[in-house]
Amino acid sequence: MSTEQKIKGSTRAYSYNLLKERILHLELEPGTKISEKEIADELNVSRTPVREAFMKLAEEELLDIIPQSGTVVSRINLKHVEEGRFIREKIEKEIVALACEQFGEQYRFRMEANIVMQDVCASQNNYYKLFELDEEFHQILFEATGKERTWKMLQQLNIHFNRLRLLRLSKDSNWGNIIEQHKEIYRLIVGKEMEQAMQMMENHLRLVVIEQDMLKEKYPHYFV
Repeated sequence: MSTEQKIKGSTRAYSYNLLKERILHLELEPGTKISEKEIADELNVSRTPVREAFMKLAEEELLDIIPQSGTVVSRINLKHVEEGRFIREKIEKEIVALACEQFGEQYRFRMEANIVMQDVCASQNNYYKLFELDEEFHQILFEATGKERTWKMLQQLNIHFNRLRLLRLSKDSNWGNIIEQHKEIYRLIVGKEMEQAMQMMENHLRLVVIEQDMLKEKYPHYFV
């Protein structure tokens, strides 16, 4: 691979990662119109890697590229939110059941450290980091049960679900409930209380269902 190709590739990845982070963190709000030229000028790169980043984000349903009209940040699709949540619930309940049977010492250490950091981030109102720790909490369960590829598959299906979760964390300070449920899920796994752990995970993943109507009422322009 030539140096020029490497630079182009890294520029495309940089453009993609930066735009994706801005969208997920609501710095670019749903419905916001953006242009390749403006982004290329801001990042001081050519339009080609930005165009490629736009196309990848469109494939992930984070951008809507509308012919003769332009590109807008896609609104959060509640049907896709529910589909993502549904799949997560069905699979993750089984992951929790497996974790009750196999949860090695190294994963216990990682989980306990993760939960401690969740408390720290909540006390500092750092909801971006809290979201990352929330994601890591669930990812540890998949890794501990040897289902890393399943986790990666779910990430693509959960784009809209994760956007709603980030919106909830950024606009609502009721983080304590989420963290307490994480602690309880972990306690039940360590105690090998399979049925209770599965039920708690189901309740946990249904929090979004309970809260999405409130969020839609407060931020109607974010949703479709």
